[in-house]
Amino acid sequence: MRLKFSLRAPVVFALSERKINEITQLLLSTGKCDISYVVNYPTLLTFSVENRLKPRLRVLEVLESRNLILKRRLLRLESRNLILKRCATVAESLAEFEKGLIQLWRHQAEGETPIAVVDYLIDRHKFSPETTSKVSEKYLENPEVAHSILSFLQESGFSDTHLERVIKYAPQLLSANLERSIKPKFKLFRDLGFSSSDVVEIVSSNPRILTSSVDNRLGPSILALKSVLGSSMDDVSRVLKKRGWFSRYDLAKTMIPNIEFIIKSCGMSSTQYVYKFPRVFMCKPTQIRECVKRVDEMGIDRKSKMFLPAIRAIRSMSIENWELKLEVFKSLGFSEDDILSVFRRAPQVFTLSERKIKAKTQFLLSTGKCDISYVINNPFLLTLSVENRLKPRLRVLEVLESRSLLLKKSSLWTVCRMSDEKFFEKYVLPYSDEVGELFVVNKV
Repeated sequence: MRLKFSLRAPVVFALSERKINEITQLLLSTGKCDISYVVNYPTLLTFSVENRLKPRLRVLEVLESRNLILKRRLLRLESRNLILKRCATVAESLAEFEKGLIQLWRHQAEGETPIAVVDYLIDRHKFSPETTSKVSEKYLENPEVAHSILSFLQESGFSDTHLERVIKYAPQLLSANLERSIKPKFKLFRDLGFSSSDVVEIVSSNPRILTSSVDNRLGPSILALKSVLGSSMDDVSRVLKKRGWFSRYDLAKTMIPNIEFIIKSCGMSSTQYVYKFPRVFMCKPTQIRECVKRVDEMGIDRKSKMFLPAIRAIRSMSIENWELKLEVFKSLGFSEDDILSVFRRAPQVFTLSERKIKAKTQFLLSTGKCDISYVINNPFLLTLSVENRLKPRLRVLEVLESRSLLLKKSSLWTVCRMSDEKFFEKYVLPYSDEVGELFVVNKV
């Protein structure tokens, strides 16, 4: 029975224990249902006691007491409009009391949610119970507004999948003002030359973009990106699809001055860094200057492709965290010059936690295939996953070497840096009888 109950209405389990207890006791006290009925119609537990259950039960109680309903109605999941229609039909032959009852029903129903959250989002828009459970009923106090928002998004090209993502991350949009808050953003996108499909992807990737002010944040941010990336909106669209959070920042105070300093002052001209390292440009200009100063002191050339990754690494940690990582390397046998060499070659290594740096280094040294000097010369090995990359490949090599199947011994870095497809073609496919199953098992 528990399984049957949970499969029919999993969203019930998102309610508090108090609500589940309160609503269940009310339903059982009506005399219109028992536990088996609740099991068969668990969605009843998602309805508001004050705004839906009590008013409708009171209406049915009066109508049944006066024998005005020819067929006794079960406690079904009927909509407000359907009940009103039935009551209105009966009311034609009622005295003023019964007509007043209909008016009372209408008045009581003014503040309710005509359609329960589970009905509206799961049944109509195919939302998952997980997403639905995160949507507070306060956003559906006026279902007509919510319906108009979702309808507008659908008409604008949003699929059910897009809609679910938007509402999952920005449920407050269900109670937004369509004319004043939502439509102006879509007009801005159209006026700036974005296609309908671009807008769908941009909004779906960062739904909170629809909560930004058109005049004070969204519009200026897009124009700032355009000034940096060039006249084409294709590049702006590409950035917003992946980095929609740009719209929440005042780019004139962060990104623009940082780009002018890093790209122009440091002799860089490519705007691809905005796409690859966006957060580097979002800190305060004073912070970026301090990071550049520290990277300069470590001897990384400003024209090196490692310059921006180094700034990113420095910016990602405090001085205290930097010192902790230095201590970890020293405990593993690295000298200060060794550590500096690793940073210059692969600053990304320093974005790892101390625990990962230690675990990966110890694993590499334990294989017998490299020593500290090898790690220093090939530090990107430390950025690879032990479980998904290093162990499976080393196990394959171990088997092939033990059976003398390799004519030429390959270096550890060469073997580990190649793509999965290339590794499979070179080291697994020709020896599938020996290592085919082994490699698949290790990769799972």
